[in-house]
Amino acid sequence: MTNPQSIFARIDEGDADAFAKLFARDATMTFGNGEPMRGRNAIARGSAAFLTSIAGLRHRIVNQWVVGEDTIAEAEVTYTRHDAREVTVPTVSIWRSAGDGSITNYRVFLDLTPVFTS
Repeated sequence: MTNPQSIFARIDEGDADAFAKLFARDATMTFGNGEPMRGRNAIARGSAAFLTSIAGLRHRIVNQWVVGEDTIAEAEVTYTRHDAREVTVPTVSIWRSAGDGSITNYRVFLDLTPVFTS
């Protein structure tokens, strides 16, 4: 599955397990400047942990490119903080899909500083 909207919808719904099911069992995901998460279970745990730090999020795709097995998605992500304040930051996500559509490598480039500063 390389459709960015379908992928982003899973995490926007706040369902880390459904999001992680999009990944191959041995996939790698790197979020921002964090350490790579290796394996579907680690991706589920890491995504769930991040989701507890915010009240919600939603993606708006600005542009997308699919080249072979690689997808690049430029988006504006609006994060809702626990104090109900919304902060929008630009992001770029790049992922590689296997022949069965599962994601094998996923990288998210963004700066979350505005989300977590007063």
